[in-house]
Amino acid sequence: MRISRMLSNAVLLIVVGAHRDRCFGQGIPVATQQIQLSAFSAATPISTGLGQGNNFTVTAGADIAFVGLRRYSSVIEIRGTYPIAGGNVDKQKSFVAGPVIEYPVGRFRPYADFLVGKGAINYLQGGYVFGNRKYISSSTVVYSPGMGLDYRITHHFALKADLQYQHWDVPVAGSGHINPTVMSLGGKYMFDFNPHHNRSR
Repeated sequence: MRISRMLSNAVLLIVVGAHRDRCFGQGIPVATQQIQLSAFSAATPISTGLGQGNNFTVTAGADIAFVGLRRYSSVIEIRGTYPIAGGNVDKQKSFVAGPVIEYPVGRFRPYADFLVGKGAINYLQGGYVFGNRKYISSSTVVYSPGMGLDYRITHHFALKADLQYQHWDVPVAGSGHINPTVMSLGGKYMFDFNPHHNRSR
């Protein structure tokens, strides 16, 4: 639950900051809105990388996009993933953040990202035995490069498909690490604090 609280607090700070920018930006011409906020949620099946482990999780997050004159858009993203079902070997939860680069093409927004954060694993069935020790849980830094595609349906809503290939250091693998594969399918809502501005170019 600690990771969920961190995600909620971070999203709240972003929303407050966006409203503050709106208040200070009333005198700026409508075409110069440079920062945009969006939030997303997704269903996320995970192959945990530990034995035959798998999780079914929920992912939620937010993006701050810096819209410039170039074709590419730079984005800062935060996201959290929390398991709600499955888990025959382990259950993984994570909170990560980092840069995203988008390349809008019509309604499509392909992107690549590199997220870094914190992850925690609970080992099921009384713990995971490795060597002469039993492990109940562990935590580590998570490295999460990935890519995805948003498909814009309306001015505010988009469908989202996302794939992350992660690196977790763990004490229960001979290599010292595992590489979960994280796939997400969901939706995205784009806030528009200036209805006259259209992010699509």
